[in-house]
Amino acid sequence: MADFFAHDTALIDAGATVGEGTKIWHFSHVMAGATIGQNCSLGQNVYVANRVTIGDGCKIQNNVSLYEGIILEDYVFCGPSMVFTNVKTPRCEFPRNTSDDYLTTRVKRGASIGANATIVCGVTLHECAFVAAGAVVTKDVPAYAMVAGVPAKIMGWMSAYGDVLEFDAEGFAVDSMEVKYQRFSALQVAPVG
Repeated sequence: MADFFAHDTALIDAGATVGEGTKIWHFSHVMAGATIGQNCSLGQNVYVANRVTIGDGCKIQNNVSLYEGIILEDYVFCGPSMVFTNVKTPRCEFPRNTSDDYLTTRVKRGASIGANATIVCGVTLHECAFVAAGAVVTKDVPAYAMVAGVPAKIMGWMSAYGDVLEFDAEGFAVDSMEVKYQRFSALQVAPVG
């Protein structure tokens, strides 16, 4: 008996690895070579391709497709209908159909991606990055950065807890959990201590 839940309409191919406590909802499809961690939630109509890795505690909302080459670390949030790509120059007449053609996209621990955002393949969203709804990410996003727009640009900084950080003149900010952050440069923020 499986130690995860899959709705009757979900398809889990033989060979897929699904962690304990994970829930896979209506009309979702997990391919044979996929690995899903513990205590994840995959909403309705989620597709997980071969060679996709999903860490523990991830939440994948409705209508999200994770194509080959996607790596989600622990506690990643993917909002409804957000999009990952996996080929930079797709052509119908000349398809890229080998594993070598698919670029790796990595979403690091605690990052959040808003509804209808697009993540172009080959980028890394670093720890606790926050991508606004509808943004188009075309390059790496630093840890704790909040990005928005088309193409996405840094609009501010957010704590791991989810508070917008307001830095003082010395470059320090404290979130509502009393965690202190320091801004080291225009592209680098990190917790202190």
